[in-house]
Amino acid sequence: MRRQIIVVFLSLFCLALPSASGANRGALFKVAAHGHTMYLFGTMHVGQPGFYPLEPRIVAAVAGASTLALEIDPNEDPASKALALQSFGMAAPGANVQAMAPALRARLRKALEKTGIDGDAANKFKPWLVATVLAVAEYAAQGYRADLSVDAHLAQMARGAKVAVIGLESTMSQLSLFNRLSNEEQLRVLEESIEQSESGRQGAEVRQIVEAWRTADRRTLDEIAARIASDTSVSGKFFKKVLLDERNVAIADKLVALLQHDDKAVAAIGVLHLVGANSVPALLSARGVSVERVY
Repeated sequence: MRRQIIVVFLSLFCLALPSASGANRGALFKVAAHGHTMYLFGTMHVGQPGFYPLEPRIVAAVAGASTLALEIDPNEDPASKALALQSFGMAAPGANVQAMAPALRARLRKALEKTGIDGDAANKFKPWLVATVLAVAEYAAQGYRADLSVDAHLAQMARGAKVAVIGLESTMSQLSLFNRLSNEEQLRVLEESIEQSESGRQGAEVRQIVEAWRTADRRTLDEIAARIASDTSVSGKFFKKVLLDERNVAIADKLVALLQHDDKAVAAIGVLHLVGANSVPALLSARGVSVERVY
């Protein structure tokens, strides 16, 4: 599920559809341990005006929460974000040109021109980040915006209600994961991204996951999780093993710790972390936490 990488990381960088006010979105779980309860909500890291308002349970839960836990606190120090991007996203001068086959360079140039991305600027990025930027452009082309992300909306709600907002991760911890990809693997990830764009599959996957989240379509979310699990591409395997499974373990551990001392907290993370065999809810259940799926 190559295009889903950007669903996890778009917070670094939305055509409103008619919708019922306060409809169910994504996935929602209620978990309990140590005499404390928590809502666990699946988000999108992009948004559009038609996503809001969120349904009443989420609105009330955030307003009355002890803490709102997000993947990354939107108010994280900008200098820390910049350092993370510099450390893990920027390529050495000329490195991409030297490493990239002429045919791939030509396809990349065409893809960048199609999306209006400055080729000189993109050449400063490592290949994995160029692939991510191309995916960002697909979401933007379909009207989805990072500044209207569900995470940002929840954080704004929480701060308006004087609720503490914390990050379960940091930009540094997230971007450092991409350092595990060799340059050859990164180039393959980029090539796979271009292939997705050229074939139209990228746009179709964007529409599918956004619509599944918008309508809280459990069956489609499960189908997406199954497709991710069976994806044998370089980017697909990295996404499943590292960006989902590995991070899910760390996130579950932090939620268990939060449950030990906080009652009525709300945790909101990307919806793909909440579906599939190694999902955060499954890991919480395995740790003895009571897990109830609301929708």
